[in-house]
Amino acid sequence: MEIIGYLLAALVGISLGLIGGGGSILTVPILVYAMGVNPVLATSYSLFIVGTTSLVGAFNNYRKGLVSIKTALLFGLSSITTVFITRKIIMPEIPSVLISTKNFHLTQSMATMILFAVLMLFASIAMIREKDDATETSDDAAQKDTPVTKLLLYGVLIGLATGFLGAGGGFLLIPALVLILKMPMKKAIGTSLLIIALNSLIGFTGDIGHFNIDWKFLTIITLIAVTGIFIGGFLAKKIEGEKLKKAFGWFVLVMGIYILVTEIASII
Repeated sequence: MEIIGYLLAALVGISLGLIGGGGSILTVPILVYAMGVNPVLATSYSLFIVGTTSLVGAFNNYRKGLVSIKTALLFGLSSITTVFITRKIIMPEIPSVLISTKNFHLTQSMATMILFAVLMLFASIAMIREKDDATETSDDAAQKDTPVTKLLLYGVLIGLATGFLGAGGGFLLIPALVLILKMPMKKAIGTSLLIIALNSLIGFTGDIGHFNIDWKFLTIITLIAVTGIFIGGFLAKKIEGEKLKKAFGWFVLVMGIYILVTEIASII
């Protein structure tokens, strides 16, 4: 099963390289179900894996002029702060058993996976239904019309998703960058990777001291995912991104349903 987990880790990077998101939402399920990592610890590992992989991808896109630093920092003003506070202060205070009755026990690990499954369902539907009908504008035009308050609030929501569940939030970021800022798709992907990297890596620093990190295991998984992002970047030149996004959306939908059914069955 571990071999399957390592192969799936490459899929995380491939998805990030292809569509600037989506793959990060698979990291926690891969760690939990294929590698046997505790769900709460898996959210921490996910932050490091996704953050490092996205940083490499963001650098590659920056060299091509496909990253808006100003937009990334604007998002980061609220999202990074939210992620750090969530991981450093809120998460350690959440009890391991949330609800306990004579016949029912809901643990933090179970709740994490159920919420993750729900998030996967919403993300998959968004990827499947998304239409490429947004009007794109130049980055300069987008910056002049930036709805700062809306972006800051959106940053908080993405920060909460990243902080609690270890998901990078690319599936939320790309629609925001394209629809709110009217940013060209390719630049939205590069900018999304930088925001994901900042959110995830700073969120991971909030975990230091709270978990015993298996650095050898974490490094191997991360290197595999980083390799995947180079593969994804290469494939992005050969394959139409929208078709891959929909196919990946269906895969995430199936995975989300599987996790939800598994976790609910364990409670019942």
